[in-house]
Amino acid sequence: MNVSRIALAGGVAASTVLLLAGTASAHVSVQPQGEAAKGGYATVNFKVPNERDDASTVKLEVNFPTDHPLASVSPQPVAGWKIDVTKSKLAKPLDVHGRKITEAVSKVTWTAEGDGIEAGYFQQFPLSVGQLPEDADQLVFKALQTYSNKEVVRWIEEPVEGGEEPESPAPVLALTAPAADAHGATAADGKSGHAEKAEETTASSAAASSSGTDSTARVLGIVGIVTGVAGVAFGVLAGRRRNV
Repeated sequence: MNVSRIALAGGVAASTVLLLAGTASAHVSVQPQGEAAKGGYATVNFKVPNERDDASTVKLEVNFPTDHPLASVSPQPVAGWKIDVTKSKLAKPLDVHGRKITEAVSKVTWTAEGDGIEAGYFQQFPLSVGQLPEDADQLVFKALQTYSNKEVVRWIEEPVEGGEEPESPAPVLALTAPAADAHGATAADGKSGHAEKAEETTASSAAASSSGTDSTARVLGIVGIVTGVAGVAFGVLAGRRRNV
C-alpha cells in the first residue's frame, strides 16, 4: 500500500515536470542566428520537425514574401539534401547599394536524397538573406512540408496580431531595430566602427548571459516544484505512520 502511494506521488511529480516543461510547437518555424536587423543581412534557420510516426519528411518548399523581396538569398549545404533556388522577375526593380535588381528569389526547395527527416527528429535548413526591409517588422514565409507517404502539410496561415495562433501557421521572421553603421563614425555621436563593434559584442554577451540565467531559473523552478510535491507525499506517509 505504501509502495502504491509513493508511486502515485512520483507520478504526480513527473507529470508536473512534463506539464511545465511543455513541448516545442511542432510546426515549421524560422529563427535568426543572432538578430535580423532591418536594412541588414542575417543568417536564418528554418526548423522542420517530423510529426508523423509512419512517414519521414522528404521535401521542404519555402516561398519568399513578394511584398518585400530579398535580392540576396544563399543556402548553406545540408548533407543528404538537394537544394533548388527559384528566382522570379520583379514588378518593381530593387535599388541595392546603387544597383538595380530586376529579379529576386521567390522559392527555395530542399529535397531529401535519402530517408529525409525520420519520426522523432527535426532538421534545420540555414539561409543567408538580405537586404532585409527597413519598413517592416516581420517577414512571413509560406512553407510546404512533404512526407514520404505523399502527404503535404501547408504551413501558410498568416498570424493575426492579438489573435490565436493558426492551426497551420506560416513561419514568421521578426525583424529588430536597424543596426548602427559598422563601417565608420555615426553622424549622431561620432563613434568609430570599432567602438560600435565592441558595443555589439557586449550586447550579444549580455543577451547570452540573460538567456542562460532564464534557463537556469526555469530548471531550478521545476526542481523546486518536484521537491515540494515529494515533500508533501512524504509528510502524508509519515502522518499515517504516526496515526497507526
